[in-house]
Amino acid sequence: MSAPLLPFVQLEATDGPPIYAVELTGDDTRVTATHRHARGQLFGAITGLLSVGTEHSQWVVPATHAVWIPPDLAHSMQSHGPFSGWSVYVAAAACRALPDEPCTLPMSLLLRAAISRAATWSDGALDETQMRIAGVIIDEIRSLPREQFGLPMPRDARLIRIANALAKNLADNRRLEEWAQWAAIAPRTLSRRFITETGFSFAEWRQRARLMRALEMLAAGTAVTRVAIDLGYDNVSAFIAMFRRALGVTPARYFAAQTSGDGPEAMNEANHDAQ
Repeated sequence: MSAPLLPFVQLEATDGPPIYAVELTGDDTRVTATHRHARGQLFGAITGLLSVGTEHSQWVVPATHAVWIPPDLAHSMQSHGPFSGWSVYVAAAACRALPDEPCTLPMSLLLRAAISRAATWSDGALDETQMRIAGVIIDEIRSLPREQFGLPMPRDARLIRIANALAKNLADNRRLEEWAQWAAIAPRTLSRRFITETGFSFAEWRQRARLMRALEMLAAGTAVTRVAIDLGYDNVSAFIAMFRRALGVTPARYFAAQTSGDGPEAMNEANHDAQ
């Protein structure tokens, strides 16, 4: 497991500056086991993808987005390939106006620039200029729209059983009625509960799970054809069409933008070109 980005005493302190910011680029994959800390945390990748998990949600997060974790919420993280990313830890008192549930946020140029500046600060009290920059970061976390890059997990035990089985084999193309019979639940109940507990229909949830796995596999260098087959698509064209409907661009264009280092601007241009 990877070492913490900051000493534990700083993550748990109730005093100190309103934010700590860190940037790190290394040669190794970064993996953190499930943990929690008293400060809220906003983090993301400079390039590449991160996988993030909490008890009830999972995300695959590109460099165009960030994940917000409220104080004292258990979470884990893994980079896909060598880690190049950043993290901002927000004092609990400053989190009162921030989201009280984990979520993903689109990165703004202002937020990215402010974090880069804050990551150069030494430990200790912040001066007036630094406090204003810290305020900008907190305001951006508060005001940026929340987006749905995550995969909410159901809570009903029968639905969890189905979700876990699908996670192990996303190529399983059984229909809803067949899954309902397998889990000993009425099809109408399964359909209704999936929407109630996750916000997605069963078909939408499975497609989102496949998309998240596809992002992980593609980031690892797996060929598009292999990804399509492993995820249960009849042909590559069907997979690419799904990917483009979900993200606005083909897999090749998406990862060209992700690895270019241009961040949100590159993805915005790619999405515009795809429309």
